Amino acid sequence: MDHLSAPTLIAPGIALLQADNPSEMTLDGTNSYLLFDPKISALSPGTPVVLIDPGPELPAHLESLAQFEIQLVLITHRHGDHTDGINYLHRLCQAPVRAQLNEYCRDAAALEDHEVISCAGINVQVHFTPGHTSDSVCFTLNGVSPHLFTGDTVLGRGTTILDHPDGTLEDYLASLDRLLRLDDMPLHPAHGEQHTASHQLLRAYLAHRESRLDEVRGALIKLGKAGADVDPAQLLDVVYPDLDPRLVGAASRSLEAQLHYLASNR
Repeated sequence: MDHLSAPTLIAPGIALLQADNPSEMTLDGTNSYLLFDPKISALSPGTPVVLIDPGPELPAHLESLAQFEIQLVLITHRHGDHTDGINYLHRLCQAPVRAQLNEYCRDAAALEDHEVISCAGINVQVHFTPGHTSDSVCFTLNGVSPHLFTGDTVLGRGTTILDHPDGTLEDYLASLDRLLRLDDMPLHPAHGEQHTASHQLLRAYLAHRESRLDEVRGALIKLGKAGADVDPAQLLDVVYPDLDPRLVGAASRSLEAQLHYLASNR
């Protein structure tokens, strides 16, 4: 099994294994998190764990995860860079899989908002946080030192897209507010770097969204249009003047979400 990769221990009871799927959307790759009893000093093959996001269907990545005793798999949301590896991993270890959507569950019930899951010697709480997608979920690892796992709701760097019309800005702003009402704690995103605190980043995300809305309002005034009768393509060059061509689709969906929000909140 020389091809197996070793996860990086990032905090007591938390290890990270990053999938090799870097892109403009996934940043350095998808972060798969292994959670285990913090009293265990070292993560070794066979250690009981809870896995957050198996990631894409990359055999080497999934086989490296399966060297541990995965007792439960938790899914942050439906996108393939988080879920495509579910079936391959399930064949390897038969661990139950839970997501908000039944179609991504395996041998287990769908997640419920606010529920606390006890497994592998730890307690994980579920927080529904729609916005990036309608099924987006964050998790907190409860204990003496709590930790927040945000999926794509909050990234390690940059800002996330809103997959409109499935994800809406109204939902997203409410989800950020919900996370701010939790204690300030280390934040672990599905893509990008780790953060030692959550509140500062969450406030920055809210400020960014407000700033972007102001830019869209200004662009609409410049074009002499209302939010309900404008094509997002007309705003791209105004709101995103130096946009990477690979991000046109994502930026267009985010603009759709912002236009929908402005039309609904006049």
